[in-house]
Amino acid sequence: MDCKDLDIVPLKHWAGSGDYLVMAGPCSAESREQILETATQLAHDGRVSIFRAGIWKPRTRPGAFEGMGDAALEWMAEVKSLTGLLTAVEVGTPEHVEAALKHGIDVVWIGARTTVNPFIVKEIAEALRGTEIAVMVKNPVNPDPNLWMGAIERVYQVGIRRLAGIHRGFYFFKKSPWRNAPMWEIPIELKRICPRIPIITDPSHISGKPELIPGIAQKSLDLEMDGLMIEVHPDPVNALTDSAQQITPAVLSEILNSLKLRSRQPSSFDDTLERLRLEIDKLDQELLEILARRMNIIDEIGLYKKEKSITILQLKRWRQMLSERIETGTSLGLEEEFLTQILQLVHEESIRRQQLIMDNGRSNQTSKG
Repeated sequence: MDCKDLDIVPLKHWAGSGDYLVMAGPCSAESREQILETATQLAHDGRVSIFRAGIWKPRTRPGAFEGMGDAALEWMAEVKSLTGLLTAVEVGTPEHVEAALKHGIDVVWIGARTTVNPFIVKEIAEALRGTEIAVMVKNPVNPDPNLWMGAIERVYQVGIRRLAGIHRGFYFFKKSPWRNAPMWEIPIELKRICPRIPIITDPSHISGKPELIPGIAQKSLDLEMDGLMIEVHPDPVNALTDSAQQITPAVLSEILNSLKLRSRQPSSFDDTLERLRLEIDKLDQELLEILARRMNIIDEIGLYKKEKSITILQLKRWRQMLSERIETGTSLGLEEEFLTQILQLVHEESIRRQQLIMDNGRSNQTSKG
């Protein structure tokens, strides 16, 4: 299967989106009143096309709130009848699919924890066979574009043509400002491999906190993702799940008002060379941001070494890191000589910055700040 040739129905033909899709609603359906209140406010805004809500909630440990189940599907049917919004729920089993179809749900999404299991994805795909429901596939929790693409292909193989991916970030074991690291290079790579697949960004799960949502949403549009999926609750503080990352309908409206849609140069995007150049530009931006973050950490290391009177050059550490990075890079198809040159340049700059900190108490970048 050549991903470039997938016969995908354009998003605007089934989701009614304008410049980009907005999909919003609570993390969990908690009560009929909560669902109808949220949906009514979102419909009044006029920019939300799909109302989403978690019906069956996969919890890490037993005893936590696991959703209202089939009862909440009746509330979703009311939302569709009263507001005209399309409705979407997460499915994790074939039985979930059957219940969603029975209640007229328009869109189902496969969650990140389910995407990692090809056996379950295959069972869900078979339950979808012969239907015209729209399906969205969240990226797996680990940064594996092939696993993500594989789940999308399994759904495509059973005849689903209203299909999209959801970028919700990736589990990152180190401390970071996000709940799930965005790792934008992965959805960009998916777009490069399979340009017809729309990708919806989930700023709520990437950020884990409301104040980061606007920036993630804007970057998503700047990187030409196709829409946003944001968790909205009338009373986030008292939400039964993910209370820390949900926002009110009013805050969503403010965020949407602040977003800027930049020119996508549609006349040149279809040209192969121009499309590839756009992908290079995006990846270069990501590469520069990663280098900048790395150097910020180097500055912290330099300050720590100065405080503890530790020498700058740790030769054993450098040799080990060089060997590990070259092994990883060559396994990804990069040449050893190229990797060595790049890593040596980065190391030299790291030493230079640390030396400046030893001499002056700060690097050039710190002094510019």
